[in-house]
Amino acid sequence: MTSSLPVALTIATSDSGGGAGIQADLKSFAANGAYGLSAFAALTAQNPDGVRAIEELSPTFLRAQLDQLAAYYTIEAVKTGMLFSAPLIEVTADFLRQLGKPPLVIDPVMVATSGAVLLKPDAIATLKRELLPLATLITPNLDEAAVLLRCDRIEADKMEQAAQKLSDKFETAILLKGGHLPGDQLVDLLVEPGQPPLRLESTRIPGVNTHGSGCTLSAAIAAHLARGEALPAAVRHAHSYLQGALRAPLHIGSDAFIRHLP
Repeated sequence: MTSSLPVALTIATSDSGGGAGIQADLKSFAANGAYGLSAFAALTAQNPDGVRAIEELSPTFLRAQLDQLAAYYTIEAVKTGMLFSAPLIEVTADFLRQLGKPPLVIDPVMVATSGAVLLKPDAIATLKRELLPLATLITPNLDEAAVLLRCDRIEADKMEQAAQKLSDKFETAILLKGGHLPGDQLVDLLVEPGQPPLRLESTRIPGVNTHGSGCTLSAAIAAHLARGEALPAAVRHAHSYLQGALRAPLHIGSDAFIRHLP
């Protein structure tokens, strides 16, 4: 007896500690019913406490990975994470246009939780121009949304306005994540063109290292899109999965980590 899984691709960066980046994406794909492919843009020397070094791979090598995957697999959804430089973003965007623009979830990773800069300054303009307009969904946190909107800070009462501005600017859906706001009650906000906003509420879970939670969420959404779900359902299922993972963390090393496994 044989069975099949939908195929999802992550184009991102390695996290040597396994909690974020491509490693987290692949775990999240598997836990949400998709077969995961990966193409590496860069490598990092890191653990949840910080990033010590980043080694950028060449655009030629990234393209070779992508072409080899597309030659064999039917890719049903794509998630992008930290792409680091303008040339790597350009290669990614060109590949996705040639692939026929499958459902694409973009996690616009710019700065690590530890404060390490993960996207070169000149790459932000390329990200906005080349990649974000291709997205089915963009999943910024509040800091990333502020960079994309060129504003200083987004307060809780301005989340819907900010998400709507981003949706209008890039003509796509936005999942604005409110985890960086103070307080115990958290809201993520999904705004789709022509649809009423969808509020996803949760309670902050104390004592859990959330390193990699953004990667995990965006990858889970991509997995559900690969399974043929509509965007609101995919976002709901992924949000529920992440909340369950946060409530049942794995204890590895010196901290409690998100459970990225089924």
